[in-house]
Amino acid sequence: MLVLFETAAGYAIFKVLDESKLQQVDSLYKEFETPEKANKIVKLKHFEKFQDTTEALAAATALVEGKIGKSLKKVLKKVVAKEAHEQLAISDLKLGGVIKDKLDLTCVHSPAVAELMRCIRGQMESLISGLPPKEISAMSLGLAHSLSRYKLKFSPDKVDTMIVQAISLLDDLDKELNNYIMRCREWYGWHFPELGKVITDNLAYCKAVRKIGDRTNVSSTDLSDILPEEIEAEVKLAAEISMGTEVSEQDIGNIGHLCDQVIEISEYRAQLYDYLKNRMMAIAPNLTVMVGELVGARLISHAGSLLNLAKHPASTVQILGAEKALFRALKTRKDTPKYGLIYHASLVGQTTAKNKGKISRMLAAKAALAIRYDALGEDTNAEMGVENRAKLEARLRQLEDKGIRRISGTGKAMAKADKYQHKSEVRIYDPSGDSTIPSTSKKRKFEEVRDEEDVEEAVTPVVKAKKAKKEPAAEEEEAETAEAEETPKKKKKKKKDKKAEEEQEEAKDEDEEVAVTESTEKKKKKKKKKMKDEEEDE
Repeated sequence: MLVLFETAAGYAIFKVLDESKLQQVDSLYKEFETPEKANKIVKLKHFEKFQDTTEALAAATALVEGKIGKSLKKVLKKVVAKEAHEQLAISDLKLGGVIKDKLDLTCVHSPAVAELMRCIRGQMESLISGLPPKEISAMSLGLAHSLSRYKLKFSPDKVDTMIVQAISLLDDLDKELNNYIMRCREWYGWHFPELGKVITDNLAYCKAVRKIGDRTNVSSTDLSDILPEEIEAEVKLAAEISMGTEVSEQDIGNIGHLCDQVIEISEYRAQLYDYLKNRMMAIAPNLTVMVGELVGARLISHAGSLLNLAKHPASTVQILGAEKALFRALKTRKDTPKYGLIYHASLVGQTTAKNKGKISRMLAAKAALAIRYDALGEDTNAEMGVENRAKLEARLRQLEDKGIRRISGTGKAMAKADKYQHKSEVRIYDPSGDSTIPSTSKKRKFEEVRDEEDVEEAVTPVVKAKKAKKEPAAEEEEAETAEAEETPKKKKKKKKDKKAEEEQEEAKDEDEEVAVTESTEKKKKKKKKKMKDEEEDE
């Protein structure tokens, strides 16, 4: 069996002397404890040294991608092809498949082969003769750096760290400039307060103060290179009637030094902005076209790098910079923010307040594509960014025109936009309005029904009990008397109102009770009469 071993210095082909030892995988490391033991297991057959680092990098990248390099192909044809019957042990299974397809060599990859490679790596200095340890370590370090650069596709033009530092410095310069200018205006305002109202531009103000000095020199000073003629005339007029206090020459000198600092920082800021603009066009041209140099640089700075920004989805890019508002909205269960740093882009700024959310969402989606294209693509042109920006501008015009048509509500455009739909209303007759009886609640009805049932239950058993004891003759008399008593009552009932239904029911119940009591009294009288008649007969 032959073993293909890759090193930073070149390719090595070893021949396995004792293949039986490979079966003992767990104890194989004991056979490579010393160089003498290792030479009994494997023996160097051929070593192909790399000429320079470029050749080593080409061979390493070919192995990483699972391809056969020129130097490896040369070694395999020169050494291994002579012993085609031998098996070739390799460390990469993918590479073995390529070798088998192209050179028709049987390749072996197993846990025993992997353990053997590890053991050979431990005794590499003793097994490969002619290579000093220092040279091997130097070549390994150089190859590692070259391979890492190749993997990362390192390019000096693609370093986004410069953008992060430049935009941070630009923000710091803006803060310092604001503080210096505010201090300068306040300081010189004690001497010449009217000048601050006449000259609104900060840089022009500092240049004018530096050139004027004391306000008494305004009439003899030429400010035409700094200010327009109209403003220069106003300054000279205001100096004659100024209400400011008198200051010494030393105070004017210190104010002049402060103005010099403001002018120098302003010039450096302009230079830094040009540098940032050029770097953004070199590193992220598509993102620069979409959102501008400053917004794009702030997005990269906020994410940490262009590659980190490319990993963010469009929804995150949209609200990047508004994390505090986002988490506050989630905590209070209110509406989340619609935009973050992307709000300062020109496309979002020129839209109406109603459409800012829509445009920021669409711009974030297209900007996410542009960021990934800039970070991972190999082209450096801005064609995709220009095309997507044109689409967004067309969509923006469509949204604005749609809003105008809806506001006007006239013309054929509105008729085309809204489809006509016939809406018919079918009305059904409501019979509930016919009833004049006041509606009673279900609860009240239920209580009334329950009371009537209780009254009937209380009355019926008494009647049944009495009827059981009655004789047929007594029943006839009772019926006649009941009919005689009910006839006048029926006449009275007809005269009563229909609304007094409850009173009639109560009256019926009372009549029934009276009839029952009267019938019982008659029975008692009849019994007494019978008893008297029987006594008289006796």
